[in-house]
Order: sequence, then structure tokens, then C-alpha cells
Amino acid sequence: MGLRLFDTRAHELTDFVPLVAGQVSIYVCGPTVQSSPHVGHLRSALTYDVLVRWLEVLGNRVTLVRNITDIDDKVLVNAAAAGEDWRALAQRSEREFHAVYTRMGVRPPTYEPRATGHVTQMITLISRLIEAGHAYAADDGTGDVFFATESWPDYGSLTRQLGDDMESDEAADDRGKRNPRDFALWKGHKTGDPASASWPAPWGPGRPGWHIECSAMAVDYLGPVFDIHGGGLDLRFPHHENELAQSSAVGDAFARYWLHNGLVAIAGQKMSKSLGNSVFAADLLSEARPIVVRYLLGSAHYRSTLELHTEALTEAAAAFERIESFLDRTDRLAEKPLTAGELPNAFVAGMNDDLGVPSALAVIHETVRAGNTAWDSDDAQQAVALGQQVVAMLDVLGLNPRSAAWATSSSSSAQKALGALVDRLLVEREAARAAKDFSTSDRVRDDLGAAGIVIEDTSHGAVWSING
Repeated sequence: MGLRLFDTRAHELTDFVPLVAGQVSIYVCGPTVQSSPHVGHLRSALTYDVLVRWLEVLGNRVTLVRNITDIDDKVLVNAAAAGEDWRALAQRSEREFHAVYTRMGVRPPTYEPRATGHVTQMITLISRLIEAGHAYAADDGTGDVFFATESWPDYGSLTRQLGDDMESDEAADDRGKRNPRDFALWKGHKTGDPASASWPAPWGPGRPGWHIECSAMAVDYLGPVFDIHGGGLDLRFPHHENELAQSSAVGDAFARYWLHNGLVAIAGQKMSKSLGNSVFAADLLSEARPIVVRYLLGSAHYRSTLELHTEALTEAAAAFERIESFLDRTDRLAEKPLTAGELPNAFVAGMNDDLGVPSALAVIHETVRAGNTAWDSDDAQQAVALGQQVVAMLDVLGLNPRSAAWATSSSSSAQKALGALVDRLLVEREAARAAKDFSTSDRVRDDLGAAGIVIEDTSHGAVWSING
């Protein structure tokens, strides 16, 4: 079975077939750089990082565009509240996002366009909408331009909403609208707005609306039709609904598949700034190794709600440590680092079933258990083969602790230093046992045990693990 993905627009699992064989084009809505990144941002970035990795395993060359919204009402409001230039706030927040993505092993996109660098393309798109009769400039002299939703019969098709039953856009500004459901394409300059947050346009100086940004940037980098549009579930309406309408209204086929990752819940509530329960990325990363945080945030299916609770990180750390302990044990007994082997069929089937990471993780843990059983049965060849499968699966999920992405981390360096010290003590212990100096041998074992290091004597020699 090939890759199947849940297409939000079709509202069903669909066979994924790229527009061009062997090439996949993806546009993902990136962050609005108004403040520091939170856990929801991390979860979304990880979802599409794993998607890209899996598409590459399937033999595709992937072009990923992930934008940065650096001009927006929220950016201006937050900057004004802090007495800061909005451009400084946006750039500082952007650097925070990049730093967190790097710590989490999220690979950079192919392109990362900023909204402020593509205002010309947005003005061109708005002009086309006006010429086609799907947009209008407000009559009140504000310079605002709106998309006329009644002019587009398919408006609401992405979220399957119709007419008066449509959810309202609570953030919308109603000045100058002909219809409450119309949305802003261009926002005329207001008294009190920074002069730097304004660009000249045929309708008067101002700045782009939020929705027009992504339509313009997606087409600029990927063309009028591309494979996948992704983002968080909270972006389906109004953001993605409006993107689809305005792009379709000018004749662009736009995205062929729509993917949405689930949200994060804290104690049963959706995480949001308005509820005051956002968990910032820096806070979570201060409590556990980044690779463990990545394991935790990727452990739920990407479309489900991820429940964060006080024991979640502890449970994730214990689960990942079982994987690492098996890899360390296998490395030592095989006397060389493991290389990646073949991916198990069950793992491939899980990933092809709508990016089923929970199923894939279950295969990893089953393989680890089988590998440990093989070592306990002195079947070194089978244990190494299973270890190589584990490495291959971890590579796909970006969780291989030996990969370059994690090699420079302080935790990795500490693990290497600890390993060198323990291995040296085990050499001394083995020499003492060979000389029948059992008091020294026992002392080394006991000292290591007091430090939480468990020694196991096997037919392949002594191996150690951390008692977690």
C-alpha cells in the first residue's frame, strides 16, 4: 500500500499521488512572530518535518515552503505594548523560533519567505481579485480592500460551512464591509500605526491582510498548483478557508491536498494565549532533553489532540531511555556502532497509513524487546540485525541519538564522557577478575552501582546500563 493521507477538504483518507512523479511540493503556514514559540508551534513544525522525511524515504524530492508572518495586527499590538519597534520584535521572535527548531532537530525548509518581502506579489493578487469582481475597495475612504465572499459560491467548502451557519471570524474588523463574512485583503493605514508598517498601493497606503500573505507566497514559490498545504487545526477557519477562496477566485488550482495537525491540550483544555495556559517551548526544553521532547510531541497521531500532563515528560523519557539502552548495549556487544538496516514492513505500513507515528513507535519498541531477548539468548547476529532496524526507524522519525542533529548537544557529549569513564572502569574490573582480585572487582561494581550504573555479565563480556 502506498502513502495515504487524510485530506481535510475531501474529509477522508486519500491515496497521495504527487503532481509530478518523484517530486512533492508543500506549503506550511509558519509562525506569526509576535512572541516566543510555544508547544503548539513545536508540534506543528515536527509534524511536517516527519512528513518530509517520510516522503524522502519513499523516493521523493521535497520542496518545503514555510513562511514567516512578520507583519500582522498582533505583531504591532505586542510591539506597542512593549515600547519596541515592531520590526525588532519580529526579528527577535524569529530568532527564537529558529533556535528552538534547531534544538528539536527540525530541518530548515527549502524556502522560508517573510511576508514583508512579498508585499508586491500581494498587491498584484489583490488587483487581480478586484478586476475579476471578487474584491472591492471600501467606500469610506479608509483604503481597506475586502474579498466579497458572496461572489464565490464555493466559499466555505474547505470546512464544509454554508451561508448563515458559517462560523464567525472574531478577529475581523467590520469597518467598510458590505457583508459581515467578507474579509480584509488590504488594511488602510490608520492614525497611530507606525509609518514603517505601511506600503503604497493603488487603494492607498497600508499593509496586507493576514490571509492574502500565504496565497501570494505559496504561488510565488510553488506555482498556481502544488501538492500539499499544511498547518494547525486552528487555521482551517478562517485562514485556510480564505486562502482557498481568494486563490481559487483568480483561477489558481492551489493545494491538491490539505493537511491539519491537531492541537495541544493542557489538563483537558485547548492550549491558547487567551486561556492563559500556553506552555512555552523554552520551558518544556528546560525540563528534558530536546530529543525526549521531540519523542513526546511526536508520540500522538498528528491529527489527534496531544494531552500534556505532569507525568508526560517522565513517561517519554523512560520510554526513550529503553530504546537508547538497547542501542548502547548492542553497540558494546557488537564492538562497533550500529548502522541503519532495513525498515520493518509493519513500520512502513504504519507510516503509510496517514503518517501513523504511534504505530511506528510501537514497532520500534517491539523490535527493542525482541533485540534484548536475542541478546539474552546469546543470538548476537539477530540482536545486531534488530538493532540496525531500530536505527533505521529512528532515522525516519528524527530520533536517532547518534545522528549529526544531536551529536553536538551537551547531553550527547555527557553520554560520551560517561561511556568512556565506565568502559575504562570495566577494563580495570575485568583485569582484576583475571588476576582473581575479587575485592577490587567487587568495589568497581559497587561504586558503579552506587552511581546508578548497572553491570551485567554476559557471555559476550560485561555490559552496563543506567538504572532509570
